[in-house]
Amino acid sequence: MLEKIKIMKKLTLLFVLVTMSLLVSCKSGNDQGQLTGAKAKKKFFPEKPYGMALIPGGSFTMGKEDEDVAGSFSAPPRTVTVRPFYMDETEITNSEYREFVFRVRDSIIRTKLAILAEEANIGGGAPIEQKKGDMSGISKYGFKEQDSTDNAYYKYMMDNYGSLGDVNSPTEGRYLNWDVELVWDPSQFPDEYYAEAMDSLYLPIDESASAKRKIDTRKLKYTYVWLDNEEAAKGNGSLKDYLKKDVVEIYPDTTVWVKDFNYSYNDPMHQDYFWHQAYDDYPVVGVTWKQAKAFCHYRTEKRNTYLAGKKKSTGREPNFRLPTEAEWEYAARGGLEYAKYPWGGPYTTTDRGCFLANFKPERGNYAADGALYTVEAKSYNPNDYGLYNMAGNVAEWTNTAYNPSSYYLGSTMNPNVEDEMNKRKVIRGGSWKDVAYFLEVGTRDYEYGDSARSYIGFRTVQDYMGTKMKANK
Repeated sequence: MLEKIKIMKKLTLLFVLVTMSLLVSCKSGNDQGQLTGAKAKKKFFPEKPYGMALIPGGSFTMGKEDEDVAGSFSAPPRTVTVRPFYMDETEITNSEYREFVFRVRDSIIRTKLAILAEEANIGGGAPIEQKKGDMSGISKYGFKEQDSTDNAYYKYMMDNYGSLGDVNSPTEGRYLNWDVELVWDPSQFPDEYYAEAMDSLYLPIDESASAKRKIDTRKLKYTYVWLDNEEAAKGNGSLKDYLKKDVVEIYPDTTVWVKDFNYSYNDPMHQDYFWHQAYDDYPVVGVTWKQAKAFCHYRTEKRNTYLAGKKKSTGREPNFRLPTEAEWEYAARGGLEYAKYPWGGPYTTTDRGCFLANFKPERGNYAADGALYTVEAKSYNPNDYGLYNMAGNVAEWTNTAYNPSSYYLGSTMNPNVEDEMNKRKVIRGGSWKDVAYFLEVGTRDYEYGDSARSYIGFRTVQDYMGTKMKANK
């Protein structure tokens, strides 16, 4: 009898194990024990970023195909291949860059308000009289505390580490309260604590030329930490050894309109170009290479924060960056082989005599092309990839360091020269003040990365996930 009971127990155990095995098989998609791979929850579809055009990957002849008028011999023709990517249809505009400036400004003042509100209530300063539920004065600008029942991870990280581990957060991962509007009219400041926080952002009294206080733009600094992936891939140390911190004054240098031109009256451009709504859709200028890179980081953080909030992460976060020199030239050609200009060429006017770009024609007759300085970013006809002003208007920063020999030494697959020690950065496309030679898609030029000019702007790109190649003709 005892033996029968043992046998029954073994059979029961075997039955349970078989049943569990079947359940696991069903839960894993009934793969019948075959290797099917770790499938994503839903199919991935690439999403074209707003205001960008898809540039299909492919090969092209990069460099000067015809005579090198300047005799620089820095751009010999060679076949180069680039992967697909998205590129801004236009140069980054004043309006778009102002969004960046406003966000940095507001982040700085909200952080000051939150810290001041916390210190005052804790006892670091004069206590703020506040009844329960009263959110008057500076108190409503305090840090936004998370409900532990709603966000257990936040509570755990703050209790154990004091932050969310976000090295880019000046508030150590604590949330600023963006739901409360900032007050900019001094006569409407809610209390003295608010006035004290705002005062820290303005120019000192002895630097104010009028009764109206102005923001000290030198204090508008964007701080961010980034991982040098290429160096990390080549090295053997800890990832923290390859983290780099940049602190960038992000306000554009509006004085370039005066400093770039001696004995010339350009004060209206200096005063109005970046701020006046009449120039909202004009390309931003007066930005250094570092400022353009900081803008790319801000745009990346903005998009990824939104995706995280909507739980739409695709595994690899979108990353906006400056284009490489090869990507820029490939996109500028618009799929045309051996073209002199983005529209083909070899002329800068149509058969009716209409100019095809904003530059310096006819021995310096700036007005001949319908413009004096810059024009709106979406002007003239786009090239075959839908990109505007890839020639003229403003020259554009690239992510490539300038080396006259790079065409002879560099790779032919996604070529790029990244050299932090090389302060010369490649600019492309020519500008409103340049002659036609600099508008040619094969012409190379450079500027020092810490320089800001009234004729240099930029546009951004984003990698394309997958394969999208140019059709063979």
